[in-house]
Amino acid sequence: MHNNEKNFLIWINEEDHTRIISMEKGGNMKRVFERFCRGLKQVEQLIQERGWEFMWNERLGYILTCPSNLGTGLRAGVHIRLPFLSRDPRFKKILENLRLQKRGTGGVDTAATGDTFDISNLDRLGKSEVELVQLVVDGVNYLTECEKRLERGQDIKIPSPVPQFRK
Repeated sequence: MHNNEKNFLIWINEEDHTRIISMEKGGNMKRVFERFCRGLKQVEQLIQERGWEFMWNERLGYILTCPSNLGTGLRAGVHIRLPFLSRDPRFKKILENLRLQKRGTGGVDTAATGDTFDISNLDRLGKSEVELVQLVVDGVNYLTECEKRLERGQDIKIPSPVPQFRK
């Protein structure tokens, strides 16, 4: 099920019981996240009107079928081309320290084709939805800066590790 613009989708009984997706080209994460929040509120309202609710646990967050999505269940992803950084041996450690993961652009368990990756938050637990989106925005900005520096022949640094959980 999707809206007319096909930038807000709902998948039912795929990997998770319900997967809600907001997406668009161009990198405006704020607009994508705002659409996600509005759409999620509308979906929750429709579910509640029928006497149902999403399963939620105080300690674990939302309970879905995929254990990797415990917590907020939110995966904020950006497709980005990184021809220089992806060949750098520090790339894996940079992603690890930024609490990011890379996938192919075809989704989970797909290999990257060429030098374009789906970069997303590694964690679902321990941070709010806003914190997870900001983590991806900040991390992708850092990756972009590394890419530009490597393209100019300049050195890059491995960032300090981002804490997994709030203090």
